Amino acid sequence: MGKITENHNMAAETDPGYGQLFAVLSRRRYWLLGVLAGVLSVATVVSLTAEPTYESTMQILIEANYQGRRDIQAQPQSEFADPNVEIDYATQINVMRSNLLLQRAIDLLKPEYPNMTIKRVKRALLLAPVIEEDSEAKYTKIVEASYVDNDPVKTQKVLQTIYQVYQAYNREQQEQRLKKGLEFINEQIPEARKQVEKSENQLKTFRTNQNLIDPEQQAATINNSLNAVVQQRQALRAQFQDTEARYKVLQQQVGSSPQTALASSRLSQSPRYQTLLNELQRTDLLLAARRGTYTDADPGVQKLIEMRQTQQALLQAEQGRVVGADAAQLKATNSNLLSQGQRTGLDINLTGQLAEVQTLLSALQAQDVSLAQTEQNLRNQFERFPALLAEYNRLIPQALINREKLQQLLRAQQELSLEIARGGFEWQALEQPLLGLKVGPNIVQNLLLGLVAGLMLGGVAAFLREVMDDAVHTSDELEKQVSIPLLGMTPELPQTKASEPIVSLPFGKPKVLAPWTVQVSNWPPSWESLDLIYKNIQLLNTTELSLRSIMITSALAGEGKSTLALGLALSAARLHQRVLLIDADLRHPNLHQMLNLPNEQGLSTLLESDTNGPNHTGIQSSGSYIDILTAGPVPTDSANLLSSQRMRELMAKFEDTYDLILVDAPPVLGMVDAILAASFCSGVLLVSRMGKVTRSELTQATAMLSKLNTIGVVANHANGHTSYVSSTKDQGVVLQQSWEQG
Repeated sequence: MGKITENHNMAAETDPGYGQLFAVLSRRRYWLLGVLAGVLSVATVVSLTAEPTYESTMQILIEANYQGRRDIQAQPQSEFADPNVEIDYATQINVMRSNLLLQRAIDLLKPEYPNMTIKRVKRALLLAPVIEEDSEAKYTKIVEASYVDNDPVKTQKVLQTIYQVYQAYNREQQEQRLKKGLEFINEQIPEARKQVEKSENQLKTFRTNQNLIDPEQQAATINNSLNAVVQQRQALRAQFQDTEARYKVLQQQVGSSPQTALASSRLSQSPRYQTLLNELQRTDLLLAARRGTYTDADPGVQKLIEMRQTQQALLQAEQGRVVGADAAQLKATNSNLLSQGQRTGLDINLTGQLAEVQTLLSALQAQDVSLAQTEQNLRNQFERFPALLAEYNRLIPQALINREKLQQLLRAQQELSLEIARGGFEWQALEQPLLGLKVGPNIVQNLLLGLVAGLMLGGVAAFLREVMDDAVHTSDELEKQVSIPLLGMTPELPQTKASEPIVSLPFGKPKVLAPWTVQVSNWPPSWESLDLIYKNIQLLNTTELSLRSIMITSALAGEGKSTLALGLALSAARLHQRVLLIDADLRHPNLHQMLNLPNEQGLSTLLESDTNGPNHTGIQSSGSYIDILTAGPVPTDSANLLSSQRMRELMAKFEDTYDLILVDAPPVLGMVDAILAASFCSGVLLVSRMGKVTRSELTQATAMLSKLNTIGVVANHANGHTSYVSSTKDQGVVLQQSWEQG
């Protein structure tokens, strides 16, 4: 005996567990087995009487033949022509199972099978896509068709006819799609041609008006030329700056302007001018010498002056002839003719360089002006190109798109025409239908299905019966139903006939027994649980509460209260307690039959006797620890006897004589005898037979005993491995008992 924790108790109360489910199935096993047997019988009969069924299958590749031609670069614009289009199997199979196609097949089969209907064909025809072997979800383009019927030849012919209908329908649909596509293309080609002509005319007009072939290329050419001119001007400016710096240096070295220096250089290189210049110099020398002696009025001086003037005029004339336009500049500068015409070789060289630099500067300036004009012209031309390019870029793509669209339409027109002429739209039958193979009835499969269905239906029936049953079946249900403690559980206490007593006492027997011995015939090992029940009752005895007399009753008759009373008496006797077992069921006495004792005198005769002194009439004594008072003859008014003062006096005398008095009372419900007898006892023990007493009956019984000292309840017929909790109100003793049925 161990202690059960509170958590375990709470779990046992709230969690049904598999144990209770199996307990329900065990209690309702006849319902389960009955339904199972019925379903198996039906399955067996159906399997044996059903007609044999045959199944034929075939596999169809549901795509057009030309779809597999990979050498075609451009596929026709249709559902079956595009290899990237995934087949919608649900839609495809619905089309294949449609009434339209099936009716065509039925019309073809009508001469041979006139009773065929669409409903029957749909029920017998199964279409399913084939899944790849190495994939669980990837479908192929193959559909497997199967047909089931009682005729193997019919299954084959139906599939062959359906395949022919599918081929014809697919051919019609393919041709119709391609023809519609071709019609659409033929309608689009004239409009596409117009668009091409319009866009090309616009492009031609643009090029003619703008005098351009390719604006992008020409704009790039002008841009490159403009960049080249800009670079040339930059290089020219750098060269001009260098030349100008050199010019300034030479001008400083020469000391005159470039024109004067150039004129002086020419005069210095003219022989005639030099000759005249020499003569003028000699005349100047003679004149200077003459003036040193004579005045200007001297005829010789005058003559030399005239000569000098003549020579100077000749020299100026020669100077004008040699230098040309520069003579005026020389004259304007009042330069000395002698100094102008007399230059050294170095001066002449510098003068030549200065003239060359001046010429180079003039050329550079002229070239820069020309480049600036060219640059401006290029910029003016380049500024008009953004608008031209925008217009050109608008016209070119439009023309290209229209031309490409026309080419695509022409290619599609040619390809669709070829496909229509070539054909090849039929679906392929990868596996031709054969004669149907027998697939049913499968007796083993039907029996297995019947077994599963029978178990399920039987379980449902068992639980429905359990739900509709108000009886208490387990000690846990009993403990939840009543508010009094559960003192213990017993297996099914044996029910015996009058000729087969379960206990043999040495009354009137020749065999001598020990004074304390009670012989028990076939004592079941499970009756040891009564010892624990009696021990629990002893634990309830306190100084305030002394259980000297206990009435044992039940809600209904036949719940085992008499057997329990006898068992408790035996348990108390084994503990050396003097026990008096009274049969208080005056209406239906049973104890004397269980013990095979005489019943001519008993409790009824004692209650009807007027003797005040001690009277042991009817008490069967074994000379040991157990005495038994049978019920006696059945009285006319048992309630009057049990409620009499005589009953009170007898119970008081018995309590003074015995250690324990056990009263086997009648059931609580239906009669008042038990309540009357309980009023003279220290406590009341209720016995409930599991599976017989209902919750409502148990509630009524406990309500009737609520005003009495009901010490607890015992669960009878609690078969199986169980644990229970019994506690006293005052001491809170927790006990556990586990037993197995013997």
